[in-house]
Amino acid sequence: MTDARARTALRVGVGAALAAVVVVVLVLLIGGGGDHRYRLVVPNAGQLVNGNEVRVGGRRVGTISDIRLTRDDRAELELHVSGDVAPLHEGTRATVRSPSLSGIANRYVSLVPGPNNGPELDDGATIAADRVEQIVDLDQLFATFDARTRKGLQRLLRAGADGLEGREDRANATLRLLNPSLGAGQRLLAEVVRDQPTLQRFLDGSSRVVAALGAERGTLTDLVDHARATSSALVAREAALDASLARLPGTLRRGTSTFADLRSTLDVLDPLVAASKPATRRLTPLLRDVRPLVRESRPTIASLRSLVRSPGADDDLLDLLARTPKLAEVGVPALSHAARAARDAQPVAAFIRPYTPDFVGWLRDFSQGAAAYDANGHYARIQPIINENALVADPVLGPIVRQLVGTLGGLGGVGSQNVGPRRCPGGASQPRPDGSNVWRDSDGTLDCDPKAVLPGP
Repeated sequence: MTDARARTALRVGVGAALAAVVVVVLVLLIGGGGDHRYRLVVPNAGQLVNGNEVRVGGRRVGTISDIRLTRDDRAELELHVSGDVAPLHEGTRATVRSPSLSGIANRYVSLVPGPNNGPELDDGATIAADRVEQIVDLDQLFATFDARTRKGLQRLLRAGADGLEGREDRANATLRLLNPSLGAGQRLLAEVVRDQPTLQRFLDGSSRVVAALGAERGTLTDLVDHARATSSALVAREAALDASLARLPGTLRRGTSTFADLRSTLDVLDPLVAASKPATRRLTPLLRDVRPLVRESRPTIASLRSLVRSPGADDDLLDLLARTPKLAEVGVPALSHAARAARDAQPVAAFIRPYTPDFVGWLRDFSQGAAAYDANGHYARIQPIINENALVADPVLGPIVRQLVGTLGGLGGVGSQNVGPRRCPGGASQPRPDGSNVWRDSDGTLDCDPKAVLPGP
């Protein structure tokens, strides 16, 4: 009786286990599956076609069955999703992605399903637009540039490729050295930005410097040309620089005696040091404030040291200097010529500067001469005028002008004064009662005649 009951219990247990297995298989195969359709609205359907995949975690779970245009000119995708991820739940996010290899019409829709405890999405439901992300193609970025900019970018990339050809290893080594420097530079900039008023004053001063440099564009162009010629000459004198560096140790040894003679100079400087001691007391707060900056600068200095000197050949700044010829042979004459040109141009600039208002007034009023127009276009009325004040100083025409003015009644004494044509700044109009013109420099070195003024009130 006991064996019969055991066999009966065994049969019941086996049957229950088989039923549980069947239920699990049904749940895995069809319980969460089925074919569900959803709508996805994206800004555009570039590189998307019917049949593109719908993936979850890189696994295909469906396809794009249809692509339509909405009334607001956006793309509406119809997604067929099946398998264990269906149905989707609220909170589902979608991204239009591109595979690792470039291709045509090979985009796919990547889904991030919402939480399983959220409400299920009905068939035909639309994934909210704020849950849709779409990548931007590189050609879309280039399409924002005009033709001239794209052509310049193309030339820049081609020139960069030509410049790096055969130097890929050096470029990679430079980038590896540059990475820690950039990180340290970021921390340094963060420290600088903390003091906003000082940074603002620095930027204002820099803007004035840039404006002054912009006013000397011609000089800067010449300086760049000279620098290019200097660099070319340096590259051509690589052997000379190597020889100079080879003689440097002997020069330093000979300089030892010179340094020994400096001891007497240091004795003379002792009184100066003693007088400077009171001022050094103020250095303590400054050094205390500088200490955080120095602490943050240690990684930068370490990276800079690696940049200056690194094991191996042709991988640091010292190796670069070893391949650079002497700069003095070309640089010193160029700088001397630039200084001489600036010194010679200073009197000319000093003479022209006071006449700036007169020149600006001429530019302003000259354009109004041909402002009138008729059916044939703009026209100008021209009337020759002879300024007798500019002719009275002439040895030939001066007497004739004075006689003519006297015959016509003198015209208020115009022409009777031998003032000549050398007017001072502001002398193109009658003198003002407040004496604001004619302008005259305080030292009296400006080559002009303050008496050369127009008559009248």
